[in-house]
Amino acid sequence: MKYNEISHFSHPQHILNFEYTEVPFKCDGCKEVGIGSRYRCSFCDFDLHMHCTVPSLSISHPFYTKCSFQFLSRPPGDTLRYCNACEKYVTGFVYHCKTCGFDLHPCCAKLPMVLDDGEVKLYLYRKVSSPCHRCGRKGRSWSYQSACKKYNLHVACVREMLVENWHELYFGGGKGSRKLQSQIPSLKNTLQTPHKRSKGKVKKCCEMAALALQFIISAVLGDPTALIAGVIGTLMSRA
Repeated sequence: MKYNEISHFSHPQHILNFEYTEVPFKCDGCKEVGIGSRYRCSFCDFDLHMHCTVPSLSISHPFYTKCSFQFLSRPPGDTLRYCNACEKYVTGFVYHCKTCGFDLHPCCAKLPMVLDDGEVKLYLYRKVSSPCHRCGRKGRSWSYQSACKKYNLHVACVREMLVENWHELYFGGGKGSRKLQSQIPSLKNTLQTPHKRSKGKVKKCCEMAALALQFIISAVLGDPTALIAGVIGTLMSRA
């Protein structure tokens, strides 16, 4: 096999080839949306996140210091299970702690603790005290929060935005592939915290929100290296 080809237990009939795509796809391992780097069988339209292609047999996580998560190709048991990071159902590949019963999607388990582009830093927290800019609620799922603690977005809310926009993201409204910036869900109506600032400060805050959302979406989609450059504020300008 070539260096960019692999065989995988979940798709033994064909070789999978490495690709990079700016078009969202559904991972056939964890059954979640993805973008960026993937391994693909074009014959069968079969795709895997990088995290699902080469999973670790077991992992630990700083949010659950007493847990040991084991990789499973399907959720254990017969009852519906949900991811403790994003609160969405687990229907495919999963990291499961048998002792505590916690579950993590592979991409959620690998979410970076810090997203940093050199100017903006976003930190991953299990819980935060400030409300989410999407839903306006506290608590709920894991959250990314800015260093200034003025911007916060639940991982679960990012998942919901992706699901809400899935058809448009994937099919592009019948217009074929679009530029990456037009594939990211709009931030319209996502900022629940009212602005009490001057127009200039509002614009700056919106630009920060747009950039933060791009970072978080890239990470949740399984490829934090797919951070978008040059489109700061463009999402909010359409809101």
